[in-house]
Amino acid sequence: MKVALLLSGGVDSSVALRLLQESGEHEVTAFYLKVWLEDEVHTFGGGCPWEEDLRYVRATCEAAGAPLRIVPLQAEYRERVVEQVLAELRRGGTPSPDILCNRRVKFGAFLDHLDGGAGRVASGHYARVERGPGGRCRLLRGADPVKDQTYFLSHVTQDQLSRLLFPVGHLAKSEVRRLARDFGLPARQRPDSQGICFLGKIDYREFVEFHLGRRPGAIVDADTGRRLGEHRGYWFYTIGQRFGLGLSGGPWYVVGKEIDENLIRVVHGDRRRERSRRVLEVAGANWIDSPPSAERLQVKLRHGPGSTGCRLEPLGPDRWRLTLDEADPGVAPGQHAVLYDGEVCLGGAVIR
Repeated sequence: MKVALLLSGGVDSSVALRLLQESGEHEVTAFYLKVWLEDEVHTFGGGCPWEEDLRYVRATCEAAGAPLRIVPLQAEYRERVVEQVLAELRRGGTPSPDILCNRRVKFGAFLDHLDGGAGRVASGHYARVERGPGGRCRLLRGADPVKDQTYFLSHVTQDQLSRLLFPVGHLAKSEVRRLARDFGLPARQRPDSQGICFLGKIDYREFVEFHLGRRPGAIVDADTGRRLGEHRGYWFYTIGQRFGLGLSGGPWYVVGKEIDENLIRVVHGDRRRERSRRVLEVAGANWIDSPPSAERLQVKLRHGPGSTGCRLEPLGPDRWRLTLDEADPGVAPGQHAVLYDGEVCLGGAVIR
């Protein structure tokens, strides 16, 4: 089977490439997606921050004897991801760029580019695909609960999932590192990437300021109304944020934003739990297979190994009420709530 492997230059996708080759079942071509933004690279200086990635990509392909194709998708990335991220920030929300990236670019624009080419697309994501009767597929959590990336894959469609392979999804990260050493991969000692997909090594706050600038305003105590300091612009902050406020006598946490008044509201840490929420509304749902039939599920409000029990109830066309078993102090509009039924990632919706 022909397989297009998305190769980033990191250890996970490099091991995925070698595992596909070792199986003897696939004809693998590596693809590097060129999505960096020329304006940002020029503005922030220091040379192209993705040159190092490309060096690892080329070295990996040369060692593995795999053909490499570089696909330019800058225009698609700006339109489908970056502009949506900036629009959400202007609304005062907390966007999830990596969720948009997977749905709209890696497994959206790239699949469009491949039509008539490779039958399957593989990546180094920590997730699993279960193929069932009638060709229907389910997205399962990665075997490593800490590295599981189904949160970021929660908005892929059934058609997209049916074409995906995740060769390292059944492995723990420690096993992937061991395989990288055994294969002698160039990336075997590279640290894991911590950045947002389209930014590489560019600082996120610098990126936001480049596009949205600064709009100073007051930081006030949500309980007393007392002015505590000044913020740089409401789009730099999200509900639940602690760091970067520049306030003394803390810890202080962001609990609200008043867009029209350009205010950031905060509470002291000893009052934070009082602002936690158990009930929230979500919309813009993407169900990978079909809408959940069970009311009792689990939910992640952010990427990480932890999830909490919840109850999901329909409110109307594409509107749902989500009731958490445990109140969460960091519920922010624009965030994605991703639903699970045990090991199965059902999909997700946006907190409104």
